[in-house]
Amino acid sequence: MTVKKFNLPDVGEGLTEAEIVSWKVKPGDTVAINDVICEIETAKSLVELPSPYAGTVAELLVAEGITVEVGTAIIGISDNALGEPETAPAPPSPTAAPAPSAEPAAEQLVETLMYGKLPDDAGTSDGGPAGGPLVGSGPKADAVKRRPRKRPEGTTAVPAAAAAASTAPAAVVEPVVEPTAPALPPAAEQQPATASQGAANQAPGLTGLGATVSGLVNRVLAKPPVRKIARELGIDLADVVPTGARGEVTREDLVSYQSQRDAEVDQADTFWGASKKPQDQRVERIPVKGVRKATAKAMVESAFTAPHVSIFVDVDASRTMEFVKRLKASRDFEGIKVSPLLILSKAVIWAAARNPSVNATWVENADGKGGAEIHVKHYMNLGIAAATPRGLMVPNIKDAQDLSLKELALALNELAGTARAGKTQPAQMQGGSLTITNVGALGIDTGTPIINPGEVAIVAFGTIKQKPWVLDGEVIPRWITTLGGSFDHRVVDGDLSARFMADVASILEEPALLLD
Repeated sequence: MTVKKFNLPDVGEGLTEAEIVSWKVKPGDTVAINDVICEIETAKSLVELPSPYAGTVAELLVAEGITVEVGTAIIGISDNALGEPETAPAPPSPTAAPAPSAEPAAEQLVETLMYGKLPDDAGTSDGGPAGGPLVGSGPKADAVKRRPRKRPEGTTAVPAAAAAASTAPAAVVEPVVEPTAPALPPAAEQQPATASQGAANQAPGLTGLGATVSGLVNRVLAKPPVRKIARELGIDLADVVPTGARGEVTREDLVSYQSQRDAEVDQADTFWGASKKPQDQRVERIPVKGVRKATAKAMVESAFTAPHVSIFVDVDASRTMEFVKRLKASRDFEGIKVSPLLILSKAVIWAAARNPSVNATWVENADGKGGAEIHVKHYMNLGIAAATPRGLMVPNIKDAQDLSLKELALALNELAGTARAGKTQPAQMQGGSLTITNVGALGIDTGTPIINPGEVAIVAFGTIKQKPWVLDGEVIPRWITTLGGSFDHRVVDGDLSARFMADVASILEEPALLLD
């Protein structure tokens, strides 16, 4: 049997490292080619890795939460035939020599504690080979038949007839003896049952196994998806009260804990640490990695490379609000989420066609001799800034200029859903043309956003709310929003930026202009 090592690939353009977020497989699982084996977080997004090999998972070489470089071996997969169970040795006879060590039993206990996996039943009555490993959480705890405990030296042995019938819980007759050592897994229970051999042979095994168990006592039991959710929410699993059948933390436990934590956050005084502690012990340290690290680097480079200029304009978006209301009531848009962001997206595409230089890229040393170029794009990959649990991401809609209003609405919904789920792929964030950041969704009037690297313009969409507005000499309530735009002044001068923002505002004031 050959074990093939799978090295961490480069899933993006020039990415050098990634974090193992969660494993979807465990040792003993059978995988086929292209089965998802784990999730990794790169500097750009969360990515699912497929298996390049078919076989059985031999070992996981990198633990969850560890960041490794591209090219590092992360998993070993044996090439034994699919569905071919590995033959296990027959149980030792009462006169056979004892097992050399209890390490296999300890490994089996580790798997049981970590994954909720039932151990293989190697002690079959016919002495045949054990079946393959059970995959999944197994039956409920109350459905597992209990094995008889090992009796300490000096107790009366159970007759053979009673031992044969001990598979039924009601038939087990045990003296009331308080155990002095951790319960042994099935593999350790298959040692010779005589009192003298048990005292002589099992003591070393108990010592090693006891050390293993003591090392796992403080490990919180939880399945990989639960660990992933806890990591995203910033929850320490040790603080959560487990209610699972095997003492593991469940998804419901996290929801309950998060609800309680949210209620506590509402009380301002719960945030501050106890004043009796030194201040250096009241500092929360958050590692900067993954998407947050990449975003910080890109924003610093953009802010100190592209000379930013920002302008603002107040817009009467009352007719946009009426138009959105009609779209929601339309049968053509039934089941599709429609918001003012859809109209703004169309407005930006329309205004960019009238002012092409805002849809461009500044390229340094384009000719290899130090000469710069401006690349004007005759297509629109419209970026939408999305706040996710892993940081800010800017996926873009490819060739948005070719989409109808309905198609654009569907694309926006899909983009938002994928970003919230953390499933945005690196390819979806590459090649952007122009970006919209919807700060109004958080109740903010507007802002001065930093340009996404590789672009020369970004538009901030503020909240829409009713304000007094002068219309035809009368002060009346209207739906007002404020647009903010930041531009790379090397490409977009003041006149061009003002004309572009005025064109976007005109569409929000009168969406019917889109029909021209």
